[in-house]
Amino acid sequence: MALNDLRPVYVIGIGMHPYQNVSETPYGVLGLTAARAALDDAAIAFSEVESSYIATAMLPLAPGRAILRHLGATGAPLVHIENASASGSAAFRQACIDVASGISDVSLALGVDKPKNSLKGERIAGVPFLAEDYIVPFTHFAMLADNYMKTNRVSPEDVALIAVKNLRNGALNPYAQRRQERTLEEVLSGKSVSGSITALQCCPVGEGAAATIVASGDAIHRLGIDPGRVIRVAASATRSQRVYDDAPRYDSMLTQETTALALRQAQRNPAQLDLIELHDAFSIEELEYVEVMGVVPDGQAVSALKDGMFDIGGKCAVSASGGLIAMGHPVGPTGLGQINELTLQLRHEAGARQQPDAKIALAHMVGVGSICYAHVLERP
Repeated sequence: MALNDLRPVYVIGIGMHPYQNVSETPYGVLGLTAARAALDDAAIAFSEVESSYIATAMLPLAPGRAILRHLGATGAPLVHIENASASGSAAFRQACIDVASGISDVSLALGVDKPKNSLKGERIAGVPFLAEDYIVPFTHFAMLADNYMKTNRVSPEDVALIAVKNLRNGALNPYAQRRQERTLEEVLSGKSVSGSITALQCCPVGEGAAATIVASGDAIHRLGIDPGRVIRVAASATRSQRVYDDAPRYDSMLTQETTALALRQAQRNPAQLDLIELHDAFSIEELEYVEVMGVVPDGQAVSALKDGMFDIGGKCAVSASGGLIAMGHPVGPTGLGQINELTLQLRHEAGARQQPDAKIALAHMVGVGSICYAHVLERP
């Protein structure tokens, strides 16, 4: 059974604390800022929220209660979710399931993180992973970039254009961690992290928070919420990694499966997408993912990029928020930040980075390569 087999779910409120470098700001302040903004945006009281899902990846045990108690001790169910980079996406899906199934009429998904503890479970699982000390994430993606360039006869300059585009978009986003536009020369002149990937082609990991409130149609009517500002969650899909024929590209193969499932649920095809927010922790990922999603044919992402297809105002704006490269990647909130950006865009409230006449959008997130989430949002 898919989400769209149940009752409709709508995003009714969004809120953010800007993503930023690590600071002395307590995580509680980060989370409360986003949660209160989402409640204000929805124009409802916290007492109307019937369940909450708190997404974190690096905070200590059960931080959500320390945040939500300042909004009110309502006794509503509270669940903490950790799913690596996809923690926020997982929390959003669970909130949607609550509402779609009729368990709740209004549900809150809140992501908040500060980089206190980023130890991967694999390192302490007691079962050795032989490549762990040799193929760290940036090396893995540098190898993918090298293979992509050789296969498709493109250059490091071509790959770096992704960072140029996303940093340009991030400069327009008041919530982005990196808010400075950069030239191609500046992107390429930075320190090499691994292979051809430079520092500005990698996402910064800082701190921040994002909150999203979803509700049923009944709740929208009962609470007097403006129906002109709600956004339909048309599909929610998730998959975990399996064994692939093209093993080094497991991130891409998993993305292909999951986004195809989400689009099928929504009864949409890639050509209908006006916007995509995707997991561009490294520049090469955007080129890989738009191809496996079916937005462009294999090997055509660079030419489409150069033609402006993925720009704001292009056929399909990719990472209009600035993506992980510019918006930042505080881990727990990241997937919810994507949902909030797409909600702004579909409401036509995104200001200088507005994709014209946006109606259909896709949010995509992977977590340490092993899990993937995809959501389709639509303007009713």
